[in-house]
Amino acid sequence: MHDNSHLVTMRVDRFVRERLLPHTHRRRHPLEVRQWVVPGEPVPFAEAVSEHFEPVSPGTAWGRPWGTTWFRATGTVPQGWGGDGTRLEVVADIGYSEAHPGFQAEATAYRPDGTVVKGLHPRNRYLAVPDVSEDGAVDVLLEASSNPDVAGGGSFTFEPTPFGDLRTAGDAPLYRLGRVDVVELDIAVWELLQDVVALRGLVDELPREGSRRAAVLRALEDAVDAVDPDDVSGTAADGRAALAPALGAPADASAHRVLAVGHAHIDSAWLWPTRETARKCARTFANVLALMDEDDDLVFACSSAQQYAWVRDAQPELFERIRERVREGRFVPVGGMWVESDTNMPGGEALARQLVAGKRFFLEELGVEPEDVWLPDSFGYTAAMPQIALAAGSRWFLTQKPSWNETNRMPHHTFWWEGIDGSRVFTHFPPADTYNSDVSATDLARAERNFAEKGRASLSLLPFGYGDGGGGPTREMLAAAHRTADLEGSPRVELGDPHDFFRRAEEEYPGAPVWTGEMYLEFHRGTYTSQARTKRGNRRSEHLLREAELWATTAAVHTGAAYPYDELEGAWHTVLLQQFHDILPGSSIAWVHREAEANYARVAETLEGLIAASLGDLAGPGEATVAFNAAPHRHGEVPALGATVRPEGGSPTVPVRVEDASDSATGGWVLDNGLVRVVVDRDGLLASVLDLRAGGREVLAPGARGALLQLHRDTPTQWDAWDVDEHYRRHTTDLTDADSVELLEKGPHRAALRAIRRFGSSRVEQVIALEADSAVVGVELDVDWRERQKLLKLAFPLDVHADRAASEIQFGHVVRPTHANTSWDAARFETCAHRWVHVGEAGYGAAVVNDSTYGHDVGRSARSDGRAAPGTTTTVRLSLLRAPLYPDPEADQGGHRLRAGLVVGAQVPEAVVEGYRANLPVREVRGGSAPAPVLTVEGDDGIVVEAVKLAEDRSGDVVVRLYEAHGGRAAGRVVPGFACSGIEETDLLERPLEEAGALTGADGDLVLRPFQIVTLRLRRA
Repeated sequence: MHDNSHLVTMRVDRFVRERLLPHTHRRRHPLEVRQWVVPGEPVPFAEAVSEHFEPVSPGTAWGRPWGTTWFRATGTVPQGWGGDGTRLEVVADIGYSEAHPGFQAEATAYRPDGTVVKGLHPRNRYLAVPDVSEDGAVDVLLEASSNPDVAGGGSFTFEPTPFGDLRTAGDAPLYRLGRVDVVELDIAVWELLQDVVALRGLVDELPREGSRRAAVLRALEDAVDAVDPDDVSGTAADGRAALAPALGAPADASAHRVLAVGHAHIDSAWLWPTRETARKCARTFANVLALMDEDDDLVFACSSAQQYAWVRDAQPELFERIRERVREGRFVPVGGMWVESDTNMPGGEALARQLVAGKRFFLEELGVEPEDVWLPDSFGYTAAMPQIALAAGSRWFLTQKPSWNETNRMPHHTFWWEGIDGSRVFTHFPPADTYNSDVSATDLARAERNFAEKGRASLSLLPFGYGDGGGGPTREMLAAAHRTADLEGSPRVELGDPHDFFRRAEEEYPGAPVWTGEMYLEFHRGTYTSQARTKRGNRRSEHLLREAELWATTAAVHTGAAYPYDELEGAWHTVLLQQFHDILPGSSIAWVHREAEANYARVAETLEGLIAASLGDLAGPGEATVAFNAAPHRHGEVPALGATVRPEGGSPTVPVRVEDASDSATGGWVLDNGLVRVVVDRDGLLASVLDLRAGGREVLAPGARGALLQLHRDTPTQWDAWDVDEHYRRHTTDLTDADSVELLEKGPHRAALRAIRRFGSSRVEQVIALEADSAVVGVELDVDWRERQKLLKLAFPLDVHADRAASEIQFGHVVRPTHANTSWDAARFETCAHRWVHVGEAGYGAAVVNDSTYGHDVGRSARSDGRAAPGTTTTVRLSLLRAPLYPDPEADQGGHRLRAGLVVGAQVPEAVVEGYRANLPVREVRGGSAPAPVLTVEGDDGIVVEAVKLAEDRSGDVVVRLYEAHGGRAAGRVVPGFACSGIEETDLLERPLEEAGALTGADGDLVLRPFQIVTLRLRRA
């Protein structure tokens, strides 16, 4: 029998296009539209409504890039409209483009009294008109945002664009106003359209030769025959009757089950600034609330306390409505974090504070505590996350991004994720491979097809709704969910609560498999490096916050100084916001990063002021030099977390000596401090680094030079700012030539040499320094970066045979192979590390530390003669700067200051110490005394103090967060430096633990497992 199914589907598609879509509205009546153009940044409703609005007609150009135009639509509903079978609505076309919702014009609709009705976007253009006045008057105000389409129609061609910067975006209007009408929605035609769409989509997913597909096709053909083209409205019910048997056929008993939850992934900044995100949130949340009034089954999951806070502050009436739906359990806060942050680069304490700040907001403002961590779109997931989540009281983890992997497929969708300390969280990522589903047959079939746990489990989660730029669920998506609740050939769809999903999934599959370690994303590897100023701002802010809290706590305890709770909270909220997964990774438009840099500068000014005030209180009057050390380890004579009065004119035990080596084969100079002997050649590069403590062992690989800058071509295949592709390695230029090399400093405490290099349009001042009593060879770089589509790396080829490298992450480190034996190893060619990377062989190693760099690659290479042993080289390289063209064509251009250091003869404990020192230099102030540390830790030096602060409840108690840093067991004791009435162990939110943890006694004795995080409350007497 001839298969003519393609003719049937063509006929059905034309039926939808020419009969149903044009007839969903029985009648239309135009409204009069007037406009007021906001001259600058957005203004509140109360200000806008009092302005003079000018008449405007369809076709009028409006909307400069990033501008705001208020439209007011008024008129009267014609007599007799709104009868049976119809629904009165206002439909507004403000001139949308074909781009995806959230990447173009959108609007917030208000009533004349200022209450928000809902948001409008190109696939959600209607407003219900349920309460027309007696005279039929309609009055609607639209706050329209003329956001440019930086995404290029949603196709992401990655072409440089001026629209990402307000200074270059121009003033030319982007949109043309369409019509604003009051309409009669024909309910029967609309419902028939949803029936047809559901079954038509199913046809494409059913087996081609199957009887179910044939039955659905025949039903669709019967429906087309049943609807009279001359009376679509009057015969729509006949069409629905023809489809009823096909829609009523129940799903197979073994069909996959999908719990669908409304969702709107709203990037807190990306191709728009944060100020626009705040309005996106209001629009989307209002959409959801309006949809909940239409459909009692909708449950909406929403993360990010920051986004709720924006709505609370700008739209208090809307926020009260959200509160009510939260109480009902239909508007569900998820994630428990301040924002959906990146998890690779935030420091340990910052990632903890994401959950502390987020959960505090949800508890205090909404009376709920999410038990999950909800991060569908972050670019890979740190192996420290399971423990941090559990320590914050969370049980579950959701992500989607691993489905983007370029090379390897994650083997599970529902599993236990085990972190570096052995903690586990129950984890799911939706097999539909999207967090922006439209509940289409395509998405549902993909979920069933992909689900890796078939035979063991049968339930998956489907977040649905327009996202990234917001928008959320639509009534069409809900219609699809209802039609697939029990439909033959489709998974069963149930609308529900994401937390209920996790409870049911955990109960169904308690013996789920285990994934251990980081969930590395095999994609977007350039995000460890792009927008270096944003990354430096984050790193510096994290350490300034540590210092500010530590010294303010010490001052409060020792001098009674007031603790700056509000200033510290404000600084933390700014830093946490900017750890969002498109800000800190460097993948946003220029506006976002310029704003981030300005915010970091304000944070630094605030925190430096707080630190100065605390140190002044602690040092007291006097003219002595008082040195303060905020690091968790002693620095010379300065105790950890404490201070000392330094004698004037002191000299080191062994001064740094400088020798002229211009007559040698390498030329240059020799620096020697009794621990390390360094040869800097005539090009200003490291020619030799001898470890004098190890009998003069050479650290650099034979024939190699260290502190070598290397320039690579950097032309990603797809996502410019996001990606570093493996082919960059095939295009390398060693920057060995120097304009000049000179002795910069020669003193007992420090010696330094400076080389000036030029390449392309750029210039680098590279300083190599050696300090007394230090085994660190410092490298300081001042770069005037003017390259495009280039990657700058700093290389240290080391003479150690290391088959793995240890890289610092939050509260510990991970070990990664340096080889590419498997496809998983090969795909991990660029990795993230915090303050240090360590490589070693049995009995010997070295580390590279930094003050602001996250991107690294560590690999093994053969000697120049091709032999692999015994001269195998392990090279550690830091990725310093990039120059992508999209979405910010000026990314990283200009000046940069970066610092790194080669730690000679280091094992992991030394790497930990020097990593902190590189980021927490000793401060010196004038005063008369050195206060005792607020606390000390006695015992194993693997116990590291990460934070010291006063308690969140403002009780005055001292809270200390510490962890085991070396990867082994550790025992010790916390000794308060003040009158303490007791010590108790708490979770991250400073609530007492129900079960015994690391604290073994009331006197502060501790026993920690590898990488364990411990939070203690020290009650002040």
